[in-house]
Amino acid sequence: MRMGVFGLGEAGSRIAADLAQSSIQVSAYDPADVCTPDGVVRCDSPVGAIQDAAVVIALTAATDAMEALDQAFDDIPAGAIYADFSTASASLKIDLAARAFQRHIAFVDVALLAVVPGNGLRTTALASGTGADRFVDIFGSLGMPVESLGEKPGDAATRKLLRSVFMKGLAGVMIEALQAADRANLSSWLWSNLTSEIAKADESLVHRLVSGTGSHAERRLHEMKASAQLLQDLGVEPVMTRGTVENLQRVLEDGLPPIPAAAS
Repeated sequence: MRMGVFGLGEAGSRIAADLAQSSIQVSAYDPADVCTPDGVVRCDSPVGAIQDAAVVIALTAATDAMEALDQAFDDIPAGAIYADFSTASASLKIDLAARAFQRHIAFVDVALLAVVPGNGLRTTALASGTGADRFVDIFGSLGMPVESLGEKPGDAATRKLLRSVFMKGLAGVMIEALQAADRANLSSWLWSNLTSEIAKADESLVHRLVSGTGSHAERRLHEMKASAQLLQDLGVEPVMTRGTVENLQRVLEDGLPPIPAAAS
């Protein structure tokens, strides 16, 4: 099997290298001055990278996703799968799928749920779109833990970005707290306290954090206003903390969102 790869950045180079090691013929195009993985044929044009390819995968930034599809649009082989790995909005994935449909190309919205360094082709993923089932058959056989969500593009992206709201938000909150702790000379204490709490977290704790906010929203609102003031006193702009204050105000007005039955 021959595959074309658009993008040899951190993720693209690792996945392309793993594909080549799996006896896949891999041709790639990247206009940037980046290294070419062993076993991968580097092409001078996007058209060269996709000649006779059964699968074309694009590992680009979301801002480059449509350009990546368009750069060799008329030359993507009939019947090929086009898989977009970008971390993009569901609406952009739908637009990409509509563009691919113009040439009867099977489109796949691929959402990677873990970091590629250290995992490569074995990065856990979700796939949706008209080519999702075929993509899962091919990449699952190559060792990728990937699940098909059906033919609707954007379904994979939606799940990833919902998860990102929490995962990246958690990192942002921790960074803001650590910035303030550094100013208060309490970095070691806070780090130890937070990592201990996270290490022992389970579903019941997560449930209590959410459900408890409903019954204690007013008290927590006052607490977080005080926290925001503390950060300002320490010279740290409370960007994430202000968001928590606004969120608690919203809970007081609108209540909590439904908690899934499986979590109650």
